[in-house]
Amino acid sequence: MKFRILTLFPEMFDAVTGTSILGRALSNQHIEVSCDDIRSFSKDKHHKVDDAPFGGGAGMVMKVEPLRDALNSKPKMPNSSVIYLTPKGQTLTHEKVVSLAKYDELILVCGHYEGVDQRFIDRYVDEEISIGDYVLTGGELAAMVIIDSVSRMVNGVLNNEGSAEEESFSNGLLEYPHYTRPQSVDGDEVPSVLLSGNHAEIEKWRYRESVKLTAERRPELLTDAQKQALKDNFIKKKKRVEKRRL
Repeated sequence: MKFRILTLFPEMFDAVTGTSILGRALSNQHIEVSCDDIRSFSKDKHHKVDDAPFGGGAGMVMKVEPLRDALNSKPKMPNSSVIYLTPKGQTLTHEKVVSLAKYDELILVCGHYEGVDQRFIDRYVDEEISIGDYVLTGGELAAMVIIDSVSRMVNGVLNNEGSAEEESFSNGLLEYPHYTRPQSVDGDEVPSVLLSGNHAEIEKWRYRESVKLTAERRPELLTDAQKQALKDNFIKKKKRVEKRRL
């Protein structure tokens, strides 16, 4: 998987590509990350890449020409997508990450100021993506999120290939709680089912905990069947409590 970034601040990406999982993925050639400095494609003697918006208004707008020339400075792979990072784009989800991982190359365009001239978007951009309902000073952080999340879907990047399958959102639910040694910390014990060695029961417990946590924090993710199961379980528990009181 190749990630190519069009940015005004290529040095920002050293922080995420030189360490941890992404650093190893790069050194093992599972992924490739390159940056094109948009300013170097400006024909202005001061390397200016923005100008005032037509029609007036606050802020500046990134010009078409430097972006176009940066994009066209290298040939695109046949199976590639040009993505502009913007709050106006489609919200990034796990499903979207999985679909992006099917490309051989992602070209990530990092905007700044008030945005990018719409003519560049109309002619050259395949997708507009947002990482959330808030505004950043530029698209670089959003591009890093895409690089990190998509890289995890690439074969060989994670030491344990099953990790990506068990994480939050992979099955539409938030991930279940995790525990490690020691067994007891300040009187807080690890749930006994996790010490039982009964893998079928452990899987049931993990699923129930995932559904419970999702219901508490992201109920909109639950299916109707999961909501009904939670309701039925609540009714059963209520009846058991009432029976004990009698």
